[in-house]
This record gives sequence, structure tokens and C-alpha cells, in this order.
Amino acid sequence: MPTKIEKDAVTGQDTTGHEWDGVKELNNPLPKWWLWTFYATIVFGVAWMVIYPSLPGWKGTSGWVAREAIVADVAAAQAANAPMMARLRAATPAQIAADPELRAFALAGGRVAFANNCAACHGAGGQGAVGGYPALVDDDWLWGGSLEAIQATIRHGIRNTEDDEARTSVMPRFGADGLLTAAQVNDVAEYALSLSGRSTDAAAVTRGQTVFAENCVACHGERGEGNRDVGAPRLSDQVWLQGGTKRDIVAMIHSPRLGVMPAWQGRLDPAVINMLTVYVHALGGGE
Repeated sequence: MPTKIEKDAVTGQDTTGHEWDGVKELNNPLPKWWLWTFYATIVFGVAWMVIYPSLPGWKGTSGWVAREAIVADVAAAQAANAPMMARLRAATPAQIAADPELRAFALAGGRVAFANNCAACHGAGGQGAVGGYPALVDDDWLWGGSLEAIQATIRHGIRNTEDDEARTSVMPRFGADGLLTAAQVNDVAEYALSLSGRSTDAAAVTRGQTVFAENCVACHGERGEGNRDVGAPRLSDQVWLQGGTKRDIVAMIHSPRLGVMPAWQGRLDPAVINMLTVYVHALGGGE
């Protein structure tokens, strides 16, 4: 409850008339330096509103608009890069990689294009992620790691509906559709683990080998070496798109999770696609 304004016995300063638990609030004025600083910010704000765009339809007395300035800067950069971009469009990835000047330009531009378009799935450094996002820094390639193969994958994408030439592979839902029993799924998963030396059940491996030969060899190969013609992963290494535990493998056999990659042809300039091709190839796993 407010009380009457009175003089503080210690400081001689008027109180505000408010009191909390016996503590009275002094009516001290704000410091002069704080007040003048506050007034200065008001003056500065008003001046800024007059000089620069601040209200709908008001461009300011300076006539400078950030968006228009950026458009002009981008246009200038594009004009400066136009000769090099034309060379990149006319060259193949192999020709770009063999030309020191073109290669340096492609790697610099590819790094930016990768960050803007690819890093969200493949990681900033191309390391990929469990869940269907392939690593691009190793030598394990579903569709091939040559410059030509990488370019085709970037241009057409994977399992999308927008490009008739998209790379496409389908794995049956062996468990969900009743093609295999739960026991057979378990056995063939154990056999898949044995291909990389991680099986713990010899009897299941023996049974699973038969199941594998009857259902999986056509795509994954007799020893799980994979098949790039159909994008079938190699099973004899330690690289797993959807996780390499027994549980992960069983889940993949039962109800496969298949990733999708957009077609970048038509979305990106052909020169940018060439730059991305050279950049991805240079990440460390290119062939």
C-alpha cells in the first residue's frame, strides 16, 4: 500500500510514498549522463528514420535500399564471373579437374553450392548421417564415384518423381509383405553380419545363407559386394546407411527405408552442377 511522501531520515531525500516490508523507496533522479544518452538515442533514431528506409513506402533521403544494393552487387559479381562460368558450362567435369584454373574456381564455387544445397542432408563436410544420408568422403559409392557417375547422380537425383532419368532401386519389404518369416529375417540378418565378421550365431548364419542366396544375391552379390548398376549397397564392409546393428538390419529387411534425392538439373546452373561434381569428387572418396 502506498504511504505518504516524506523525507528519508538518513539521506534527506524524498521518498516515493511506497514501502515494502519496511523498506521505503527513495525518489532519486536519474543520472544526468544516462538522461542525455537516452535523449541522444532518440535524436539518432529519428535522424536514421529520415535518412534511411524505415516506414512503408519511405526510401529515406539517402535513396539507399539494402535489397537494391545487394541485387546490384550480385549482378556485378555475376558479370565478373560470367566468362569463367561459360567455360565451366562448356567443359566436362574431367576437363575441369585437369585444368588448374578451372579446378580452383570449381572447388571454391562448389564449396559454396554444397553448403547452400547439399549440406543439410550430407553434412557440412560431406560426412553423411545414419538414416539414409550417404557419406561423400569415403570410397563407398552406391552408384559409382567417378566424375561422370557423380554428375549423373547430382543431375537426376535418386528415387524422385520429377526426373525420368532419376536413379532408381527398390528393395522388397520382405517381412512386412510376408515374403519371409520373422525367423528367416533374423537368420538373413545374422548372415549379413557375418559378411563383415560380426556374426555371433553360426547356426543362424548357415540358415541365413540359404535365404540370402534365394532372395538377395541378385542385387547384393554372392558375397554381399553390392551392385552399382542398381544402387545395391555393399554388405561386406562397415558402412551402413540405416545403421549396422542387428536390430537395424532386421528393420531394414522387414520394412526398407529408401532415401530420396532431388534432381538438381533445372534447379541449378549447369556450371554449378559441374562445380559440385568436381567438389564432391575432391572430398576424398572420388574415384
